[in-house]
Amino acid sequence: MSNLNEFLSTYNIESYERPSIATDIAVFTVVPDTEIVDCRKLPSKKLKVLLIRRGEEPFKNLWALPGGFVRKGETINQAARRELLEETGTQQAYIEMCGTFDEEGRDPRGWIISQAFMALINSEDKELMENIHAGGDAKEAEWFDISLNIVGDGYERTKDDRKSITTYELNLKGKEKITAIIQEKRLYKNYHKEIEYSIIKSDALAFDHSKILTCILNKLRQKLEFDLRTAFDLMPTYFTLTDLQEVFEIILNKELVKPNFRRKIADYVVETDKTVMNGGHRPSKLFMRNMDLFYK
Repeated sequence: MSNLNEFLSTYNIESYERPSIATDIAVFTVVPDTEIVDCRKLPSKKLKVLLIRRGEEPFKNLWALPGGFVRKGETINQAARRELLEETGTQQAYIEMCGTFDEEGRDPRGWIISQAFMALINSEDKELMENIHAGGDAKEAEWFDISLNIVGDGYERTKDDRKSITTYELNLKGKEKITAIIQEKRLYKNYHKEIEYSIIKSDALAFDHSKILTCILNKLRQKLEFDLRTAFDLMPTYFTLTDLQEVFEIILNKELVKPNFRRKIADYVVETDKTVMNGGHRPSKLFMRNMDLFYK
């Protein structure tokens, strides 16, 4: 202990330049598509993400992910939970770390590292959805439709490694339409994979948030492939199997074969004695999540 005290008495933390730490949170929900008016069809769904319009510089009046700086005495997780509470009025949402963004020049104010988070919210919680509001230096908050599509694929191979490049088009639709082009480079070297995202075009999103959104949405898709429980954080207490399949399809951006999906999901749900009417269809059975699997 004496050696430690002696060391600390001469150690000056101010000798080292230190970054500020921020959190940025991609808050997702899935809602019915209200633009569909054909009563004979079940309403399709839309994936939405919460954005805030910045009220201050830098990037004043541009849209951004909710978030903020980590305060003294807070952990990064605590800061993210606080920011989520300020923007949505809840701390009940599922939230998970999804990557660190530390590229030089990502913030014009200086050396600022962002820890990105993914949060999933059930849109059936009306009180929660209505509590969405702008906090801190934001002037308004809004849910945007979000889609991410591959518009280009390519490969480069050398003697020692291989690199694949995927180009994505990120589309956001709310009060404004926002489009960004993002590249994902995957370098395979010595049997290991490194992934790097870069912005090709992004005019209406602040900072590097188009890159963060692309990265997190890809992580959500990957997570859903190997952990089916993820989708249930977007579901109400009671749901139809069709509703559940649509959530998988809208996130994965692909159509699933109904019998195969139901076999795959069978152990994760429990049938109830409740039913619901959907449009002109016969009543559909309602299910709940199988909590025995969720506590494992």
